[in-house]
Amino acid sequence: MNLNFSGRREVRYGVPAADQVLFNRHYVLGYSFYFRQAKWALEIVDPDNPGLERMDNFRPDFRIPEEFRPDLVDYIGSGFDRGHLIASANQRETELQNSETFLLSNMSPQAPGFNRGIWRELENAIRALNNRDDILETFVICGPIFYFDKPVISIGEGDDGNDVSIPVPNAYFKSVLTEDRKGRLHMWSFIFPNDTADKPVADYQVPTAKVEKYAGIKLWETLVGKQVEQERGRTRKYFGS
Repeated sequence: MNLNFSGRREVRYGVPAADQVLFNRHYVLGYSFYFRQAKWALEIVDPDNPGLERMDNFRPDFRIPEEFRPDLVDYIGSGFDRGHLIASANQRETELQNSETFLLSNMSPQAPGFNRGIWRELENAIRALNNRDDILETFVICGPIFYFDKPVISIGEGDDGNDVSIPVPNAYFKSVLTEDRKGRLHMWSFIFPNDTADKPVADYQVPTAKVEKYAGIKLWETLVGKQVEQERGRTRKYFGS
């Protein structure tokens, strides 16, 4: 597959492999045909712009082949949220920009207590970090994790067997890479169970190598040596006590 990433600021520090890479106007997403959802979604967080309302126009992504493409009906009655990977509130400078985050390629079946709880809490913390005067840019990559030694349920499979079946992830990862105005890079990576969390965000921090192992992808692969420091001392300061 010949992919041209020239001019895409989001992939400055690397882009993982995927069955289909979807270029949106303000984020890049790597789709898995096997899991019927994104393996990863990569963005640069926009400065906070609270003036624009959510578009809420959830819809299929017709760039994905039909046999691997989820539809709105797959989530109905499933008990799971259409959980954003790229947060709607991270991309709302224009209506078109916000609208793209409601493509179902950017959704993953998330437990309501997770989606509306610690996942949202982390999204809010990332935006607050990005809005600091000393931060130049904030890169975020996230996606699902499936544990092969644990049961995986699915949603969306109809009685006739013709609908797309979407496996429900056991967990989710998110890795945050900031560049400050002095050119220094700092990284935080997290893994959360797809369930209601009872601990602070900071308690779910893990080494980035662990995310790579469980997600099966390479993160920030153009960074080498000591170009970036994996933060621990300031995790609770930025991501909750």
